[in-house]
Amino acid sequence: MLISAFLLGLLGSFHCVGMCGPIAFMLPVDRSSQINKVSQIAIYHIGRLLTYSVLGLVFGLIGKGLYLFGFQQQLSIAIGIIMILIVIIPQKTLSKYNFSKPIYGLISNVKSWLGKAMKRKSLDTFLTIGFLNGFLPCGLVYMAVFAAIGSGSALNGSLYMAVFGLGTIPLMTTAIYLSNVLKGTTRQRIQKIIPVFVVLIGLLFIVRGLGLGIPYLSPAPILDTVSSGIDCH
Repeated sequence: MLISAFLLGLLGSFHCVGMCGPIAFMLPVDRSSQINKVSQIAIYHIGRLLTYSVLGLVFGLIGKGLYLFGFQQQLSIAIGIIMILIVIIPQKTLSKYNFSKPIYGLISNVKSWLGKAMKRKSLDTFLTIGFLNGFLPCGLVYMAVFAAIGSGSALNGSLYMAVFGLGTIPLMTTAIYLSNVLKGTTRQRIQKIIPVFVVLIGLLFIVRGLGLGIPYLSPAPILDTVSSGIDCH
Protein backbone atom coordinates (compact mmCIF):
# COMPACT_ATOMS: atom_id res chain seq x y z
CA MET A 1 0.00 0.00 0.00
CA LEU A 2 2.86 2.39 0.77
CA ILE A 3 4.38 1.68 -2.64
CA SER A 4 1.03 2.54 -4.21
CA ALA A 5 0.96 5.76 -2.14
CA PHE A 6 4.37 6.83 -3.45
CA LEU A 7 3.52 5.96 -7.07
CA LEU A 8 0.17 7.77 -6.78
CA GLY A 9 2.04 10.86 -5.59
CA LEU A 10 4.75 10.51 -8.23
CA LEU A 11 2.43 10.04 -11.21
CA GLY A 12 -0.25 12.30 -9.78
CA SER A 13 2.21 15.15 -9.38
CA PHE A 14 1.86 15.80 -13.11
CA HIS A 15 -1.71 16.75 -12.28
CA CYS A 16 -0.64 18.54 -9.09
CA VAL A 17 1.77 20.75 -11.01
CA GLY A 18 -1.17 22.00 -13.04
CA MET A 19 -3.07 22.83 -9.86
CA CYS A 20 -0.29 23.92 -7.50
CA GLY A 21 2.36 24.74 -10.11
CA PRO A 22 1.61 28.48 -10.06
CA ILE A 23 2.29 28.51 -6.30
CA ALA A 24 5.57 26.65 -6.82
CA PHE A 25 6.60 29.02 -9.63
CA MET A 26 5.89 32.08 -7.44
CA LEU A 27 7.67 30.88 -4.30
CA PRO A 28 9.73 33.84 -3.01
CA VAL A 29 12.94 31.80 -2.98
CA ASP A 30 16.35 33.46 -2.70
CA ARG A 31 17.68 32.98 -6.23
CA SER A 32 20.99 34.66 -5.37
CA SER A 33 22.02 31.84 -3.02
CA GLN A 34 21.73 28.19 -4.01
CA ILE A 35 21.98 27.03 -0.39
CA ASN A 36 19.17 29.32 0.74
CA LYS A 37 17.06 28.32 -2.24
CA VAL A 38 17.42 24.59 -1.53
CA SER A 39 16.65 25.14 2.17
CA GLN A 40 13.57 27.20 1.40
CA ILE A 41 12.22 24.64 -1.09
CA ALA A 42 12.87 21.82 1.40
CA ILE A 43 10.95 23.67 4.13
CA TYR A 44 8.09 24.30 1.67
CA HIS A 45 7.87 20.55 1.03
CA ILE A 46 8.00 19.82 4.78
CA GLY A 47 4.98 22.10 5.19
CA ARG A 48 3.05 20.15 2.53
CA LEU A 49 4.02 16.81 4.07
CA LEU A 50 2.89 18.06 7.47
CA THR A 51 -0.55 18.91 6.08
CA TYR A 52 -0.88 15.57 4.30
CA SER A 53 0.18 13.73 7.47
CA VAL A 54 -2.41 15.61 9.55
CA LEU A 55 -5.13 14.85 6.99
CA GLY A 56 -4.09 11.20 6.97
CA LEU A 57 -4.17 11.13 10.77
CA VAL A 58 -7.70 12.55 10.91
CA PHE A 59 -9.19 10.39 8.15
CA GLY A 60 -7.24 7.33 9.28
CA LEU A 61 -8.86 7.81 12.70
CA ILE A 62 -12.28 7.89 11.03
CA GLY A 63 -11.40 4.68 9.23
CA LYS A 64 -10.28 3.10 12.50
CA GLY A 65 -13.67 3.93 14.04
CA LEU A 66 -15.42 2.17 11.15
CA TYR A 67 -13.06 -0.78 11.54
CA LEU A 68 -13.94 -1.08 15.24
CA PHE A 69 -17.59 -1.40 14.25
CA GLY A 70 -16.71 -4.35 12.03
CA PHE A 71 -16.83 -2.63 8.65
CA GLN A 72 -13.24 -3.45 7.67
CA GLN A 73 -14.02 -5.42 4.53
CA GLN A 74 -17.04 -3.39 3.46
CA LEU A 75 -15.11 -0.14 3.88
CA SER A 76 -12.17 -1.36 1.81
CA ILE A 77 -14.48 -2.58 -0.98
CA ALA A 78 -16.54 0.64 -0.92
CA ILE A 79 -13.42 2.84 -1.17
CA GLY A 80 -12.13 0.75 -4.08
CA ILE A 81 -15.44 1.08 -5.92
CA ILE A 82 -15.58 4.85 -5.31
CA MET A 83 -12.05 5.33 -6.67
CA ILE A 84 -12.90 3.37 -9.82
CA LEU A 85 -16.21 5.19 -10.33
CA ILE A 86 -14.52 8.59 -10.08
CA VAL A 87 -12.26 7.56 -12.95
CA ILE A 88 -14.98 5.94 -15.06
CA ILE A 89 -17.71 8.58 -14.65
CA PRO A 90 -17.27 11.40 -17.23
CA GLN A 91 -15.70 14.58 -15.90
CA LYS A 92 -18.69 16.62 -17.08
CA THR A 93 -20.98 14.59 -14.84
CA LEU A 94 -18.68 14.95 -11.83
CA SER A 95 -18.36 18.69 -12.36
CA LYS A 96 -22.09 19.02 -11.65
CA TYR A 97 -21.43 17.84 -8.11
CA ASN A 98 -18.69 20.08 -6.76
CA PHE A 99 -17.81 18.48 -3.42
CA SER A 100 -15.59 21.44 -2.51
CA LYS A 101 -18.48 23.89 -2.62
CA PRO A 102 -19.43 23.54 1.09
CA ILE A 103 -15.92 24.63 2.08
CA TYR A 104 -15.52 27.48 -0.42
CA GLY A 105 -15.25 29.94 2.47
CA LEU A 106 -12.34 28.05 4.02
CA ILE A 107 -10.60 27.67 0.64
CA SER A 108 -10.99 31.41 0.04
CA ASN A 109 -9.33 32.10 3.41
CA VAL A 110 -6.49 29.69 2.61
CA LYS A 111 -5.83 31.48 -0.69
CA SER A 112 -5.88 34.83 1.11
CA TRP A 113 -3.35 33.61 3.70
CA LEU A 114 -1.20 32.19 0.91
CA GLY A 115 -1.16 35.58 -0.84
CA LYS A 116 0.03 37.28 2.34
CA ALA A 117 2.68 34.62 3.00
CA MET A 118 4.07 35.00 -0.54
CA LYS A 119 5.12 38.56 0.29
CA ARG A 120 7.56 37.46 3.00
CA LYS A 121 10.84 35.55 2.69
CA SER A 122 11.58 34.19 6.17
CA LEU A 123 12.08 30.44 6.58
CA ASP A 124 8.86 30.01 8.56
CA THR A 125 7.03 31.63 5.63
CA PHE A 126 7.93 28.68 3.37
CA LEU A 127 6.65 26.27 6.01
CA THR A 128 3.39 28.26 6.12
CA ILE A 129 3.06 28.31 2.32
CA GLY A 130 3.62 24.55 2.11
CA PHE A 131 1.21 23.88 4.96
CA LEU A 132 -1.54 26.00 3.41
CA ASN A 133 -0.82 24.58 -0.06
CA GLY A 134 -1.72 21.13 1.24
CA PHE A 135 -5.27 22.25 2.05
CA LEU A 136 -6.11 23.44 -1.46
CA PRO A 137 -8.65 21.17 -3.21
CA CYS A 138 -7.06 18.52 -5.43
CA GLY A 139 -8.56 15.38 -6.93
CA LEU A 140 -5.43 13.31 -6.34
CA VAL A 141 -5.30 14.35 -2.68
CA TYR A 142 -8.94 13.24 -2.37
CA MET A 143 -7.93 9.83 -3.75
CA ALA A 144 -5.12 9.55 -1.23
CA VAL A 145 -7.52 10.56 1.57
CA PHE A 146 -9.88 7.74 0.56
CA ALA A 147 -6.95 5.35 0.84
CA ALA A 148 -6.06 6.80 4.25
CA ILE A 149 -9.61 6.06 5.46
CA GLY A 150 -9.20 2.47 4.31
CA SER A 151 -5.83 2.09 6.03
CA GLY A 152 -7.53 1.14 9.29
CA SER A 153 -5.67 3.33 11.77
CA ALA A 154 -4.60 6.92 12.41
CA LEU A 155 -0.91 5.99 12.17
CA ASN A 156 -1.29 4.10 8.89
CA GLY A 157 -3.44 6.88 7.45
CA SER A 158 -0.87 9.51 8.39
CA LEU A 159 1.96 7.38 6.99
CA TYR A 160 0.08 6.74 3.74
CA MET A 161 -0.51 10.46 3.17
CA ALA A 162 3.09 11.31 4.09
CA VAL A 163 4.44 8.80 1.56
CA PHE A 164 1.99 10.15 -1.02
CA GLY A 165 3.44 13.61 -0.36
CA LEU A 166 6.99 12.29 -0.76
CA GLY A 167 6.02 11.02 -4.21
CA THR A 168 5.04 14.54 -5.30
CA ILE A 169 8.36 16.11 -4.27
CA PRO A 170 10.53 15.26 -7.33
CA LEU A 171 8.23 16.86 -9.91
CA MET A 172 7.14 19.76 -7.73
CA THR A 173 10.80 20.58 -7.17
CA THR A 174 11.44 20.33 -10.90
CA ALA A 175 8.55 22.74 -11.43
CA ILE A 176 10.34 25.32 -9.30
CA TYR A 177 13.65 24.94 -11.13
CA LEU A 178 12.70 24.01 -14.69
CA SER A 179 9.10 24.75 -15.59
CA ASN A 180 9.75 24.10 -19.31
CA VAL A 181 10.55 20.44 -18.60
CA LEU A 182 6.91 19.86 -17.71
CA LYS A 183 5.61 20.79 -21.14
CA GLY A 184 5.08 18.57 -24.16
CA THR A 185 3.84 15.08 -24.93
CA THR A 186 5.62 13.44 -21.96
CA ARG A 187 3.35 15.19 -19.49
CA GLN A 188 0.25 14.29 -21.52
CA ARG A 189 1.22 10.63 -21.72
CA ILE A 190 1.82 10.33 -17.99
CA GLN A 191 -1.46 12.10 -17.24
CA LYS A 192 -3.19 9.35 -19.24
CA ILE A 193 -1.54 6.74 -17.01
CA ILE A 194 -2.89 8.31 -13.80
CA PRO A 195 -6.52 7.10 -14.21
CA VAL A 196 -5.29 3.57 -14.98
CA PHE A 197 -3.15 3.56 -11.84
CA VAL A 198 -6.04 4.89 -9.73
CA VAL A 199 -8.23 2.03 -11.00
CA LEU A 200 -5.48 -0.46 -10.06
CA ILE A 201 -5.35 0.97 -6.54
CA GLY A 202 -9.15 0.75 -6.38
CA LEU A 203 -8.99 -2.92 -7.41
CA LEU A 204 -6.32 -3.49 -4.77
CA PHE A 205 -8.69 -2.15 -2.09
CA ILE A 206 -11.51 -4.35 -3.39
CA VAL A 207 -9.34 -7.49 -3.40
CA ARG A 208 -8.10 -6.67 0.09
CA GLY A 209 -11.68 -6.24 1.30
CA LEU A 210 -12.75 -9.61 -0.12
CA GLY A 211 -10.52 -11.37 2.43
CA LEU A 212 -9.34 -14.10 0.08
CA GLY A 213 -6.70 -15.36 2.50
CA ILE A 214 -3.78 -14.14 0.36
CA PRO A 215 -0.97 -12.96 2.70
CA TYR A 216 -0.34 -9.18 2.58
CA LEU A 217 -2.56 -8.71 -0.49
CA SER A 218 -5.93 -10.00 0.77
CA PRO A 219 -5.58 -11.43 4.30
CA ALA A 220 -8.43 -13.47 5.72
CA PRO A 221 -10.71 -11.65 8.20
CA ILE A 222 -9.50 -11.86 11.81
CA LEU A 223 -12.71 -13.58 12.94
CA ASP A 224 -12.29 -16.30 10.32
CA THR A 225 -8.69 -16.82 11.40
CA VAL A 226 -9.70 -17.11 15.04
CA SER A 227 -12.54 -19.52 14.17
CA SER A 228 -10.14 -21.71 12.20
CA GLY A 229 -7.81 -21.82 15.19
CA ILE A 230 -10.66 -22.88 17.48
CA ASP A 231 -11.80 -25.59 15.04
CA CYS A 232 -8.28 -26.99 14.91
CA HIS A 233 -8.41 -27.56 18.66
